[in-house]
Amino acid sequence: MFDLTIKNFQLFLIILFRILAMVEVAPLLSSSLIPQLAKVGLSFFTAVVVYPWVVQMGYQIPDNAVQYFMLVIGEVLIGIIIGFFLTLIYAAFLVAGQFFSLQMGFGASQVYDPLAQIQIPLMGQFLNLIAMLVFLSINGFQKFMLVGVMRSFQTIKAIDLVTGRDYLVQLFIRSLGKLFANALTIAFPVLGTLLLISISMGLLAKAAPQMNLLMMGFPIAIGVGFLILFLTIPFLVSAFERIIDMSFNSLARLYLHIGGGS
Repeated sequence: MFDLTIKNFQLFLIILFRILAMVEVAPLLSSSLIPQLAKVGLSFFTAVVVYPWVVQMGYQIPDNAVQYFMLVIGEVLIGIIIGFFLTLIYAAFLVAGQFFSLQMGFGASQVYDPLAQIQIPLMGQFLNLIAMLVFLSINGFQKFMLVGVMRSFQTIKAIDLVTGRDYLVQLFIRSLGKLFANALTIAFPVLGTLLLISISMGLLAKAAPQMNLLMMGFPIAIGVGFLILFLTIPFLVSAFERIIDMSFNSLARLYLHIGGGS
């Protein structure tokens, strides 16, 4: 009876460590604005909810202390990989804002982003906030708990990281390419319009050198940039929804590849 209690406690710790690592890295939840105690509490109560379901799956606990320690490290790595993969796709919104901040004249306007914990351009933070609202409006946290937590325990174990390491490297490279592709897609309406304005200003500077187009160009670029953003917000929100849904679909495919489709 005592040995069974120890096994159950060890299993609960494994579940807790994976969820806690996931929460510490995942989008929104990893923000420094969220108290660490709240993150630990969320991970603990999530582990309590998931625990009976994992017990029914028959998760094997090694008797050797060294093997158990390696298993805990593997579970933490799984949580970090899942959270990092979601963050990598979510970073497309931040990069999109950085693409056209300089052209709008906001290249020197930096604000602190508590999610990325770095200084980012003002427009990148603006798109970040929109993406957060979209994430909440499409039940992103529910999807994170269902796909990120429940599905991960169903399909992936720590040993699968060894057999699926080649696919993880390929997925990381493809995700980086997708990040810039999605960011360019989001930024293209504003970036393309500002590029046309820059070309027009250059032609006017050649035609009328006496005009101070440098001083005129800044308010024009800012005004047109905000106008295009205002007109394209509905389309941007739809694009944000597709990108976030795509991230969870890609995460489900990751489970199938690494976990062997179990």
